[in-house]
This record gives sequence, C-alpha cells and structure tokens, in this order.
Amino acid sequence: MSFNRSAAIVLRQFYLLRGSPSRVFPLFVWVAIDIVLWGFITRYLNSVTAKGLDFVPSLLGAVLLWDFLTRVMQGVTMAFFEDVWSRNFLNIFATPLSISEYLGGLVLSSIATSSVGLLVMMVVASAVFGLSLFSYGLLLVPFLLVLFLFGIALGIFGSAVVLRLGPSAEWFVWPIPAVVSPFAGVFYPLSTLPTWMQAISHLLPPSYVFEGMRTLVSGGAFSAASLLWGAGLAVLDILLACWFFTRVYRHAVRTGLIARYSAESVS
Repeated sequence: MSFNRSAAIVLRQFYLLRGSPSRVFPLFVWVAIDIVLWGFITRYLNSVTAKGLDFVPSLLGAVLLWDFLTRVMQGVTMAFFEDVWSRNFLNIFATPLSISEYLGGLVLSSIATSSVGLLVMMVVASAVFGLSLFSYGLLLVPFLLVLFLFGIALGIFGSAVVLRLGPSAEWFVWPIPAVVSPFAGVFYPLSTLPTWMQAISHLLPPSYVFEGMRTLVSGGAFSAASLLWGAGLAVLDILLACWFFTRVYRHAVRTGLIARYSAESVS
C-alpha cells in the first residue's frame, strides 16, 4: 500500500474544496447551527428544571459527539460521491491504485474535513454555551476515537451500498445516522429502550461512548472495560465494512456493473 497514492485522493478533494466555496460551506456551518440550536435548548431546560441539574455537559456534549460521528461518516461518503457524480470512478481504478489505497484516501479526507467540523463545534459550544471539555477529562480522546472508527465504518459501508445499487442509492446513505441514533442512546440511557432494541444497542460502539459519558457527568464509576469493548466492536465494524466494499467492488467489476460509473454511460 502506497501512502502517496492515498494522499493523491486527499489532494483531489483539496482542489475541489479550494475551487468551490459551496463545498467548504457545509464543513462548518451546519454543525455550528446544530450546536447553537441545541445550546439554546439546554439553556431552556436548565431554566425550567431543578437547580443543580446541568444539561450542557450531558445533552449538548452528546450533540457535539454525535455530530462529530456524522461528519466523519459524511467525510468518507462525500469524497466517494464526488467520484460518482463526476463519473470519475473508472478513471481512478484504471490507475495502479488499489482498493486499500483508495479507502485509505477516503479515510484521510474524512479526517481533514471532520477535524474542521469538530473544531468549530468545540469553539461555539465552549465560547457561547460554556461547555467545558475538561468535564470529560482525558476520556474525551477515547470517546472521539471510538466514534471516529465507527463513523469510518459507516462511511465505507454506505459507499459500498451506492457502488452496488448505483448512484441513486445515495438516498439510502443520508438517513443512516438518524436510523442508528435511537439504538445508540445518544440522548437517553439504554435502560429506557425495550429489550429488543437494547440487544441491538449492545452491538453498536457509540452506545458505550454515550453511556460512559452520562456516567462520567453524573459522577458515577466509569467502566473502562465497556469502552474497550466498544472500541473492539468499532475495529470489527471497520474490517467488516472494508470486506463488504471489496466484495461489492469485485462483483461490480466481474458483472460489468461498474460501467455505469463511466463517463460514457448515460445513467
């Protein structure tokens, strides 16, 4: 695997962003709006509930972490969609670029774009609404790492779905974070869910992050073992997503379905 070839994918995304302000706009504006909206919701909840309860670290912190996961996933899928929309997919794989190098480039692109979104969210949440990241301590790093790994897995999986079903299948990808969020327990403990939903939640790495975050904010005993389990599940999800993408790509090449991504095809 050549790092230079993966870096070329990142360089292409950089040139696209540099030449199109409309691509730069979503990197930070929507996440900032989300933080502002939920920030005022937390202020309202703090004003109507008993004194001593602070929704900022639990609710606004959950929004920040979940938006970060969403940005990571979209960083992968958007880089992939750029090749789909421009019908550049066949041109890329006509080069010596391997699947692992291509996926590596998508991941590196996601790191760059999601970092911008994370920085904006942190600045707005701390400067405007007083969210102190020190309330999470050093555990903020493993929290973000687990969410990052799972976001990468979702992004690769979503890209594979579009590769298998065609460009119009991108509408199956956008709702993925919304579908996952009820099971991940972003805003409430998993104990509030019915048994069958809890069984699914225990297979999702983000559920361990948000359960740990709420335990930490409430002053309870944090379980490092559960977070390690979530990290292990996230790594497993990435491996499965990469395997799925590879299988779909080889199927598309073998059956000729990949021709629909060529510049000469009509649809």
